[in-house]
Amino acid sequence: MSSLSSAPPWNVRRLPGAHGRVFLVTGGNAGIGYFVAEQLSATGATVVLGSRNPARAEAATASIRARVPGARVRAVRLDLADLSSLGTAVESLAVERLDAVVHNAGIALDDMPRKETGDGHELMFGTNHLGHFALTRWLMPLLSAAPAARVVTTGSFAAKSERLDLDDLQSRKDYRPGRAYGRSKLAQMYFGIELDRRLRAAGSTVASVVVHPGGALDSLTPSRPPVHVTTTGARLSAAPAALLVQGKHAGAWPAVRAVLDPAVDGGQLWGPRVFGLRGAPRREPVWNHLSDPSTAARLWDASCGLTGGDPAAVPG
Repeated sequence: MSSLSSAPPWNVRRLPGAHGRVFLVTGGNAGIGYFVAEQLSATGATVVLGSRNPARAEAATASIRARVPGARVRAVRLDLADLSSLGTAVESLAVERLDAVVHNAGIALDDMPRKETGDGHELMFGTNHLGHFALTRWLMPLLSAAPAARVVTTGSFAAKSERLDLDDLQSRKDYRPGRAYGRSKLAQMYFGIELDRRLRAAGSTVASVVVHPGGALDSLTPSRPPVHVTTTGARLSAAPAALLVQGKHAGAWPAVRAVLDPAVDGGQLWGPRVFGLRGAPRREPVWNHLSDPSTAARLWDASCGLTGGDPAAVPG
């Protein structure tokens, strides 16, 4: 594992080149995912936006091309709430290998009632966690074909105060939207840590890294019309908050570093430098509850059963 002291200086505005590499960003059409895609496009890599909304994906690709001359960016239709569609989505990538996937897409609901995917899973758990869990299984042959691919899973600071209820992963007994969201992100983070452990045990060249964006507000985010527009009034009203949090362009930095920086190792957690809420990306200790192997193993087994496959069953 790389130590903090041995990591080379990292400049979020001067990224290393990545010509010839291929990256997939789920939910790359909006929010933090858009800025991950925009920043990775500036490295010369081919960046594929996974999005369930073709119109929004086209707007995002047009915005990136306008800001990054010569950007190699395109989109594929990807609906993480529909597990049966993921194989077709991966085929549509039409690539021989994948150097990294950033698991960024997500749904956050703040109202009742509880909703489900077409597969019968609670919508946030089913999309945010199970969708990425299943997608990774389909992507693993492409990731294994790259020399040192990375799976970068975007968690959330909201998961730090949550704990999983392994007997009610689908929030059927006591559904609270905010808690269900936090737990879905916590499940993702458990997945990212446990995936790396299992890949190492299997002798895989693929590494899994977990990141979180800290506090990332729309009102502190630079405009990218029509993808995102921040009004002057919104910027002014949010100015005091900038002492503690940041915009979504900065929230993208940990994921971008996890994709590009050779000093980043599998099994690590990266987030913003200042109180885990804002600033340049840095490695931070894996949260205590994320280090629980029993919970991770039980979640993994349940997820395999719910999705019908094991992402760590690496071919060859």
